Amino acid sequence: MKLDTRRLGKMLLPALLFPLAWAGCETPPDRGGETVEIVVAAASNLTDAFEEMGARFGSRESVRVTFSFGSSADLARQIENGAPFDVFASADTGHVDALAGRGLLTEGSRAVYARGRLVLWLPPGGRARVERIEDLAGPGVSKIAVARPEAAPYGRAAVEALKALNLWTEVEPKVVYGQNVAQAKQFASTGNVDAAFLPRALVKRGEGTFVEVDARLHQPINQAAGVVRASRRQEAARKFLEFVLSAEGQALLKDFGYEPPGGN
Repeated sequence: MKLDTRRLGKMLLPALLFPLAWAGCETPPDRGGETVEIVVAAASNLTDAFEEMGARFGSRESVRVTFSFGSSADLARQIENGAPFDVFASADTGHVDALAGRGLLTEGSRAVYARGRLVLWLPPGGRARVERIEDLAGPGVSKIAVARPEAAPYGRAAVEALKALNLWTEVEPKVVYGQNVAQAKQFASTGNVDAAFLPRALVKRGEGTFVEVDARLHQPINQAAGVVRASRRQEAARKFLEFVLSAEGQALLKDFGYEPPGGN
């Protein structure tokens, strides 16, 4: 029996192509030597610091880092719903621990990478004169921006500090809530409020003035991160987190106003 090679080729071609087409629909895992991309879900207070962090890391590794910034609570919720993030960097430890407890972070990847500092920021050109936090209760300040305390750890710390100073009852009617600290800063930058409680890291040098909030007035703002368990870029994600924790990464965070990690 003579084999019709042309007919056999037509029969085999679809079978050979199908696995290739299926493989092309999947996101490939890490492969040595290839440039890969990771997506880091990071709290808004990290915007400036992590943009620089990603640039430095990318110049050393074959990894392109992109970011999704937002409130810690909103980002954690997105991870719970299956958002394709590779690393989660929160503004607190609670949201990271909650995800780890549900098995949504890679085991052993959780780490505290910084402690944040809270400040009261007055934008350039503003009319309000504030030299200490107690001045917020005076008639010279009409509106104050605070990130939502139920979603943003820095907003929660601001409320704790105001309550510790027995100012909350007087100041609460003046508070305008932002979805996150970036929006709180925007409210002040555009003149919609007189001042905003912000992370020290979001205040650029020479950009208005600020009053440091005594860290004893609120719970420590320890910030934790972890690798998302569903990530297909485990090696690249782990390397990025290691870079954040390295001497160079910690020095960069210090330059942006963060303190070394403390506590749990």
